[in-house]
Amino acid sequence: MKLYNYFRSSASFRVRIALELKGLGYAYLPVHLVKGEQKLEQYGAISPAGLVPTLETDQGELIGQSMAIIEYLDETHPQPPLLPADALGRARVRALAQSIACEIHPLNNLRVLKYLVRELKVEEEAKNTWYRHWVRSGLESFEQELRRLPAATYCYGDTPTLADCCLVPQVFNGQRFHVDFGGLTRTMAAFEACMKLPAFQRAQPANCPDNEG
Repeated sequence: MKLYNYFRSSASFRVRIALELKGLGYAYLPVHLVKGEQKLEQYGAISPAGLVPTLETDQGELIGQSMAIIEYLDETHPQPPLLPADALGRARVRALAQSIACEIHPLNNLRVLKYLVRELKVEEEAKNTWYRHWVRSGLESFEQELRRLPAATYCYGDTPTLADCCLVPQVFNGQRFHVDFGGLTRTMAAFEACMKLPAFQRAQPANCPDNEG
């Protein structure tokens, strides 16, 4: 398999975590978002939307969107599972994951932040305030959802799930922007539990070949 991705992309990070958790080898193909490589014609043939990540399967099929990629990996390589065995559990985990992937992340990805600065002429600190507000607000809701669930090591249960694949990259990026994580007890406990696992450590941006420090 090949993964077209960028080291700081939280969507790419999610997929790297899933690949590592499942022990799947892959070729790392960097697409530098800041330099605009996602807009080049050759990448447009791979991703018409110009987004990362894109997974190329062993059969040469291309799959975009991190959540779809992770569920594909979970269906084709079911061990260890990233979704619970029961329908309600799967719904709970998907809801947690989507609260990050669909509610928090779209407001704060690179192209949105660039638009704020370049097109709307928002000052750098105002842009950072925007980022911190939406991440903090979203994670406060995430925390409340976790508190409605039984006590667990990770977001849901005692093994990592799709929800953890989404949470860890969001916290990583939030740390770069100095988001306040105070009071998010369940959320940060899940994050810290994940980061004790080699799979999460290997997937982090610091270990990517295109990491620029």
